[in-house]
Amino acid sequence: MGAVKRKADQGATPSKKEKVASSHRSVKRRKSDVAADPAPAKSKPERAAPKPSVFKDEETSFPRGGASVLTPLEHKQIQIKANQDVLFEQAGVKRTGGDDGFSDMGSEDEATATPKTKEKKPLKRGNRSRAVGEEEPLVRAEGLSYKKLSPGTIVLGQIIDISHQDLVLALPNNLVGYVPLTAVSDRLNQRLEKSLREDDANNDDGSDDEDAEHVDLRDMFSVGQYVRACIMATNDDSARAKKRLELSIEPKLVNKGLTKRKIPVNSMIQASVVSNEDHGLVMHLGLDDPKLTGFLAKSELGSKVEYSKVQEGTVFMCLITGLNADGRIVKLSANHTKVGNVAKGNTLTEAPTIDVFLPGTAVDVLVVDTTSSTVTGKILGLIDATADAYHSGATQRAADVSQKYKIGSKVKARILFTCPDSEPRKVGVSLLEHVVALSSRMSGKPKERKSPLDLLPISTLVDSAKVVKVAPSQGAFFDLGIRDVVGFCHISRLSDDKVDILSEEAGAFKLESKHRARIIGYNALDGLFQLSLEQKVLDQPFLRIEDVKAGELVKGKVHKLIADKNGATAVLVHLADGITGLVSEMHLADVRLQHPERKFREGVPVTARVLYTEPARHQIQLTLRKSLVNTDVEPWTSYSMLSKGATGPGLLVNVRRNGATVRFYGDVKAWLPAAEMSEAFIEDARQHFKNGQVVNVRVLSVNAEEHQLLVSCKDPAAVDTNKEAAFSALNPGDIVKGTVIEKSDDSAILDIGNGVKGMLRIGHLTDGSEKKDISTMKKIRVGGALEGLVILTKHGKSRTATISNKPSLLKDAQASKLAISIEDLQAGETVHGFIRGILPDKVFVELGNGISGVLFKSQLPDEMLSAPNFGLRQDQSVAARVTHVDSNKGYFWLSMKSESDLDGANTVDTPATAGPTLVNPIDPKLTSTSDIQFGTLATVRIRAVKDTQINVELAENVLGRVSVAELFDGWDSIPDKKRPTAHFKVNDRIQVRVLGRHDSRNFRFLPITSRRTHHTIIEMTANTEKIRTQADVLSLEKVRPGSSYVAFVNNVADRYVWVNISANVRGRIDFFDLTDDLEKLSAVEENFPVGSALKVCVKAVDVAAGRLDLTTVSTVTGKALTFQDLKVGHILPARVTKLHDASIVVQINDNIAAPIFLEQLADDYDEAKPSKFKVGDILRVCVVDIDIPNKRLGLSARPSRVLSSSLPVKDPEIKDRTQLKVHQVVRGFIKHVANNGVYVRLGPHVQAYVRVGHLSDQYIKDWKSAFHVDQLVTGKIILNKEDMQNPQMSLKTSVVLGDYTEPMQLSDLKVGQVVTAKVRHVEDFGVFLVVDNSNNLSGLCHITQLSDAAVDKEKIKEMYKKDDVVKAKVTKLEPERRKISFTLKYSQVKGDDEDEEMEDASDAELDEDTTSDGGIELDDDVDMRSVKSAESEDEELADADEAEDKSDDGVSKAAAQGLSTSGFDWTGAALDFNEQKGAAESDDEDDAPKKKKKGKKATIKEDRTGDLDAFGPQSVADYERLLLGQPNSAEMWVRYMVFQRELDEIEKARQIARRALATINPREEKEKMDVWTALLHLENDFASDDAVDSVFKEACQNNDSREMHERMIKIYLSSGKVDKADTLYQSMMKNKSFTPDPQFWLSYATFLMDVLQPPSPTRARALLQRATQSVASPQHRYLTQKFAALEFKSANGDAERGRTIFEGLVDTWPKKGDVWDMYVALEMSHGDQDKVRDLFERMSKVGKSSRVKTVFKRWAEWESGGGNRKGVEKVKALEEQWREKKAG
Repeated sequence: MGAVKRKADQGATPSKKEKVASSHRSVKRRKSDVAADPAPAKSKPERAAPKPSVFKDEETSFPRGGASVLTPLEHKQIQIKANQDVLFEQAGVKRTGGDDGFSDMGSEDEATATPKTKEKKPLKRGNRSRAVGEEEPLVRAEGLSYKKLSPGTIVLGQIIDISHQDLVLALPNNLVGYVPLTAVSDRLNQRLEKSLREDDANNDDGSDDEDAEHVDLRDMFSVGQYVRACIMATNDDSARAKKRLELSIEPKLVNKGLTKRKIPVNSMIQASVVSNEDHGLVMHLGLDDPKLTGFLAKSELGSKVEYSKVQEGTVFMCLITGLNADGRIVKLSANHTKVGNVAKGNTLTEAPTIDVFLPGTAVDVLVVDTTSSTVTGKILGLIDATADAYHSGATQRAADVSQKYKIGSKVKARILFTCPDSEPRKVGVSLLEHVVALSSRMSGKPKERKSPLDLLPISTLVDSAKVVKVAPSQGAFFDLGIRDVVGFCHISRLSDDKVDILSEEAGAFKLESKHRARIIGYNALDGLFQLSLEQKVLDQPFLRIEDVKAGELVKGKVHKLIADKNGATAVLVHLADGITGLVSEMHLADVRLQHPERKFREGVPVTARVLYTEPARHQIQLTLRKSLVNTDVEPWTSYSMLSKGATGPGLLVNVRRNGATVRFYGDVKAWLPAAEMSEAFIEDARQHFKNGQVVNVRVLSVNAEEHQLLVSCKDPAAVDTNKEAAFSALNPGDIVKGTVIEKSDDSAILDIGNGVKGMLRIGHLTDGSEKKDISTMKKIRVGGALEGLVILTKHGKSRTATISNKPSLLKDAQASKLAISIEDLQAGETVHGFIRGILPDKVFVELGNGISGVLFKSQLPDEMLSAPNFGLRQDQSVAARVTHVDSNKGYFWLSMKSESDLDGANTVDTPATAGPTLVNPIDPKLTSTSDIQFGTLATVRIRAVKDTQINVELAENVLGRVSVAELFDGWDSIPDKKRPTAHFKVNDRIQVRVLGRHDSRNFRFLPITSRRTHHTIIEMTANTEKIRTQADVLSLEKVRPGSSYVAFVNNVADRYVWVNISANVRGRIDFFDLTDDLEKLSAVEENFPVGSALKVCVKAVDVAAGRLDLTTVSTVTGKALTFQDLKVGHILPARVTKLHDASIVVQINDNIAAPIFLEQLADDYDEAKPSKFKVGDILRVCVVDIDIPNKRLGLSARPSRVLSSSLPVKDPEIKDRTQLKVHQVVRGFIKHVANNGVYVRLGPHVQAYVRVGHLSDQYIKDWKSAFHVDQLVTGKIILNKEDMQNPQMSLKTSVVLGDYTEPMQLSDLKVGQVVTAKVRHVEDFGVFLVVDNSNNLSGLCHITQLSDAAVDKEKIKEMYKKDDVVKAKVTKLEPERRKISFTLKYSQVKGDDEDEEMEDASDAELDEDTTSDGGIELDDDVDMRSVKSAESEDEELADADEAEDKSDDGVSKAAAQGLSTSGFDWTGAALDFNEQKGAAESDDEDDAPKKKKKGKKATIKEDRTGDLDAFGPQSVADYERLLLGQPNSAEMWVRYMVFQRELDEIEKARQIARRALATINPREEKEKMDVWTALLHLENDFASDDAVDSVFKEACQNNDSREMHERMIKIYLSSGKVDKADTLYQSMMKNKSFTPDPQFWLSYATFLMDVLQPPSPTRARALLQRATQSVASPQHRYLTQKFAALEFKSANGDAERGRTIFEGLVDTWPKKGDVWDMYVALEMSHGDQDKVRDLFERMSKVGKSSRVKTVFKRWAEWESGGGNRKGVEKVKALEEQWREKKAG
């Protein structure tokens, strides 16, 4: 009854007669007859003025009567039209613009095609005929096109981009529309107008752009959101105008047809936000009734919309869910996830009028007609609906929708657009899943769904796009290799040339044909890629600005020179069609160009680097600076790629006084402080740097999340070691002197030794007034020296110090009283400091080392309280008394109020009259600490004996020490020089004299008058007679150069040995000055242990820096040498200072350093590895070369040079090329890899050149990657002529190990000489040959010289192929023209060489062919070298094998030319070992040529192929033969790999695996995966970790990644690499495609619980919380069950913990039987019986009756199985009680 419904839609009520006629099946039209509008028959009287149908003149009506509204004339016209359709069907002709579903995009108008169709004659009758009386007009399925769109059309769109000015919508059929900011909603327009008025009031010059910034569309809409839009206008149709659709989404325009009475539930309506209330949004519907509003509840917004951020004027397309009681409020839902679920309803079920069928509404469509590409139907029997090829699903997998959608069935669809101009009215619908669900199309596996643009971004090249469907007049659809999404290429983009005809059966674009394509667009609504196959598009480097990445090197041509907005010269560079980059004047070159127009002429090619791109503004900023373009450093394009220590170039863009901003690529910027710009002090960075300057910087710190980057220009390698040592030696409280190097009004910078800078503020010049400080500062001059400076604080980052010249602080420092830590302070003592800060209620006073105390207002003298700032200023000197110290919390309090019993100036200087009493003193003369003064003689007891000191005690509460330097009075008195303290014993008593105090924390000597703290002890000496007074104590000032002392080793550092010559004087000895025997320097700590005694001599003294240099050697070493003193042959000690890949750098003294290259590191180059050395190592070096003018020094560390010349030398030194002889095998290191070959360094001044052809015996496609600088290679010298720049050598193994023959030159050839050659090229007029083992000697064998008989030129290419081996005779030589002529005539060549081994392969085939046919002989003069007998192929292969085995060197030219495919030896060399055995056993070389007779007869060969079935493959040949028949068998390939592995041929096994992967059909995914697994097994057993990782990554890319990860874990476990399996599991946790699967988490937990050693149950349990964050909510219960079960099953689990989890589960889901069942099953197997009974009893109380019955039954069976009859009876009793209770 479909015809009746179509009538109803046209406003006509059919009569009974018409109903009967239309009920026949013959009334339905065939698919080929569908037309847009049925045209009436054009009879002669009607052709001039046809009468229009009443359908076009009358409004749609729904008459209730049965009479027809058609006139008799219209009945006649319809009958004629039906007859014409029958004729068309019989003729098998389709109407132009028919229902292929593709005609809507650019097809011709059907009206113009109809007359042509009518002129065709019928060819045959169809199997169906049409009813003559059919009156129904057919509905044509057509989509949208730009030409057919008209204002007023309403369409469904999806937002694909949002800018400040408009929304970009994807429309059906690859259309794109734009919604301006002013066409969103009335409410938004009101906001804009209000903003304009406010801006006009505040600023008369406010621009529109600034006004628009108040509203950001990106905060109101989201990409992917569906909206309904109305076509407002299309742009000009001129040729140059770009097609642009102007849209509006205002509710009043897109909701036309809806009124208060016509708002059916489940229809879609568009509404704008009026206000944001507490529980939801009040919405404006745009209807005529202003009282009718909508309400959108907060819960109906969807998860993607944040309710609090919804703005007024925002538009949502909503589902009408109902109306309130009075009908004034429409309830809405904008949750498209919920709305798009049409399976739960949400489809329109009633329609008061056809006006409610608006785009976006979900409907049920009754299918009334289908074609292979389109679907036509009815909606509620009221209106026609059509789905074109793009939205019927026909383009997906080239489906035939007529098979999917049967006539009469109903299908879910969503309305796409309206057709306001069509009669009868119809709408376009979409059957695509993502449109129906109001979602975005995704691609990939179910658990790995991604956006198609993530898989194939725009501009991606698809190498193999397969044609899956052809639209003859439109284009072709392609499979791009991803699931669910195809691509469409319009016919105009299929080729650069015009494509006239498209067909699925023939032509270049037939079905299944593959082409190279490029993605040029994607329509999110259609879910379809747009493609181009045009070569110009494929070759274009960029299609969009987004394709140009920051930091990328690009090539382009100068477009033109322009002047920018500042008037500066700039260059426009053309990069691709429509893409141009700008180069500002700053970036034209590293230097400023005076005449840029001369260098950058139009069309000049340039190479530039992209600085940054701004796609929104269509801008690309480029640079042509060589310093940026040619850098090898990877461009810094993101903060995340940077790490501390990374270096690279940057551009200064904003130089300030205190630093500069450095810009890199993209949005990456960094801050460069002035302190990090240079090693020198920079006061104002603007004086030294300028904008646009390129600097090399190093990353100091990076915070990728905050986009913060701090860089430095300082070179870390340029750090002065002396400066570092001097800075490290400084301590707060030390006294230094310095030289003024800079001065300002308020501070001075001083060099306080070795480049260490000290800051001296003006307030630290004196203890006096501010006026005195200023006066003193004026007296300071740059270059002047200052003494008596106190180190206050050290700054480790800048390697500077803060110093003071205050006399009060200097006095404390000299007396060691300056407090540098809170532990040094004691309550009651007076300290000297300076003001650090002043607050209204307190003052901060700083002492040494940055510690500061609080001086409260209450502790200030009364006279100071009334003065401003208490009469104090910054850095003013003060003296205060410590009142309270809390060392744990790190603070102390001070007071300036005077006390009568304390004098701040003398308290510390004068020792106390009585100190603490000594407890059990050793010496009875001492009773208290006040008795311990300088020079006190006392008896002490030894408590401990150390290498550098002996610890003693004067009493139980007073400890002391005697330095080893104070134990002996001379060298002779030391009994054991290496262990001087060894003869002292614990508890021995010795006589000592007090010297002072020893600070055990800072290892400093202090006067005895310094305060006593818990980390100071008494310093003593055993030289009681030598030291009596203060003057006898040795100090650094008393030490003079040249004087001698006995020193004791205190510490061994990297470069020095530190020694003590007294308790308070310490010096250092350079390793070079330590001994004359360099062998001892190889183990300094062993030969000079701590505490050992040395005789030393003073070399230098620097009192100001506190440095003392000593020496122990008796002869002058390298430290005293200069460059001019060095001679070739000198052997000197040197210290390793730097390590490089190709050399080590050694230092002989402070002024001489030189590298030692690889060839001079060892006599055996295998041992020449810089990594064997360490920085600081001491080694002997020999001077081998001196270049005084250039100050270059050549050194050698070869043992034969520095130890003994008689030592074996594997790799001799090559000093000159004359040492090299041809055929000499030498080794060297690659110096340079060039395009034409490799240069090898054989010696300091000798390099050899290796041509590309001599690099390897094997063909290497990318040969450069096989060689790298400093690689050790072995080669043979092949040429060493004086006129050559470098000797030539070969790295070929065959040349190195064999006898090398010098390549034949043209001068070596003679006329008549017979040579072996290969075919280089075959032409119709002859064959070009290249002579073997020659210097590329090539010549021509003319067609007349090819054979004794005439040869047809058409057969030349059949006779000879490229690389064929032939024997040829030289017939003519033209040396001046370098021309050679050859002949291949058999009569000329046959008698000139009797060696059968050199016969041409073609001749060998000829000989075998002449005998293998059993009696057919060919004349000798007939050249049949290209003829082969198919019947004798096996014999030829066998004969070739036999000839090969009989040859002397095992190489047969005839056999070598056999066909080789997939590694299988078609020559038969690897087969039929039994047949060859007899020949192989014969060692007689003379028999070989006799057995090779040309007239050999055919022999019967035994076919042993059957043995493979009986015994399996036993050889390589067997495997190869089997693989020919089973190329897709992974099992056979793996067995082959195992066979090679058992032979220890690991590399061959790898090659077999790679062959298998290349051979197996890609469809055989499981077979390929098995081979990958075998390869991983192999690499895991024999390769490095890096190689395994590389293969594993490749396997994951080519197979299912999850499966490969699981297999890799099994491989690790099988090989015992449990830690690697754990690491792989952890990496899988970071992959979001794995984590949603519960099985992954269960597998990992089981691994951690049972497999990992030691097991880690804690980690396994922690996985549950992590897993629930990744696994979908419905699977949480299953996951938790499994984790709980693991606690029961695992030996390392906790069953009680598992019970706790299950109790939580059954409490949450008490009626889930599967939870109870698993719980009780686990208790049965791992628990006790009481717990099982308790569970059964609890289970019997929950659930349905059927469930309870099952529980009782299982319970009884369990009790019965355990033999517990009482238990069974109890169960039955409980069951009976339950039944009674239920019945009652």
